[in-house]
Amino acid sequence: MNSEYLVEVKDLKKWFPVRRDFSQVIKKERKFVKAVDGVSFGIKKGEIFALIGESGCGKTTTAKMIMKLHEATAGQLIFENNDVTNVDKKRLLEYRKEVQMIFQDPYASMNPRFKVRDVLEEPLLIHKLYADRDERLEKMKDGLSKVKITPPEEFLERYPHMLSGGQRQRIATARSLMLSPKLVVMDEPVSMIDLSTRAEILYMLKELKNEMDLTYLYITHDLSTARYFTDRIAVMYLGKVVEMGTPEQIIDNSLHPYTKALIAAVCEPKSGKVNIVKEVPIKGEIPSAANIPQGCRFHPRCPYAKPSCISNPEPKLIEHNNDHFVACDRYKEI
Repeated sequence: MNSEYLVEVKDLKKWFPVRRDFSQVIKKERKFVKAVDGVSFGIKKGEIFALIGESGCGKTTTAKMIMKLHEATAGQLIFENNDVTNVDKKRLLEYRKEVQMIFQDPYASMNPRFKVRDVLEEPLLIHKLYADRDERLEKMKDGLSKVKITPPEEFLERYPHMLSGGQRQRIATARSLMLSPKLVVMDEPVSMIDLSTRAEILYMLKELKNEMDLTYLYITHDLSTARYFTDRIAVMYLGKVVEMGTPEQIIDNSLHPYTKALIAAVCEPKSGKVNIVKEVPIKGEIPSAANIPQGCRFHPRCPYAKPSCISNPEPKLIEHNNDHFVACDRYKEI
């Protein structure tokens, strides 16, 4: 265990059983969707750590295991040097106070029948904090002020449908901070907000991190925000981390062919126009997580694949240099 890490995941797996057909029942076969298939990383105290990758690569499932919304099939979850992989109800309640989440969709993450007052007060009531109602009210007003919802008195009696998308996400952020957590898991927190508001929300989140001494796990598809918002990035593909390093290492000096393809897919303005359609240097669709390819799981789509990529054991995450890790046997040749 490493004391510099707030949270560590070690060989974490989440396999979902697939409903069996008649032939599988006869043969006594059991298939699993390997949504997360052996992920390991650590998030340092005060760090913004990003998970990036295509839809279906296991980012959100990993986050939900850290949140204890999914129980791990195998592996370890370490929080503040304590194993919290399997905990009793009392410790689980304490853990959930220390680890909060901002969900992707601000339109679905709040009860439409709740006023903003109810949304913010609910976590305080669940964890039995601030027995006096006036104390809770002051805490809620302070929370709204921190996320730049002012004056807070005007918003407490509003319903979610009376708010813009940016206002909803700010209030969802305020709700996650009501309990003064140590780790905040953010699942695409700005993907459903218009472009003019995204920078404001991310700037606010960074200010709050410094002010409240928070640690963030940031899940995104957006490499541009990951570059400027995060301290380290892990790239996931089909349930595994295939590359990990600083934003400069990942984006300016990527080693894995999948990371290179993600960066090549980013649109760039040219001659005053945005080149929307780009040729991406990978082929086909992401394979099913219920049928993982043999050898390197990226080989069916990799333009550099050779027979050895299929016959050799699956590449492990190894250090290239200066905490820059890659899972590819042939990365030096590419």
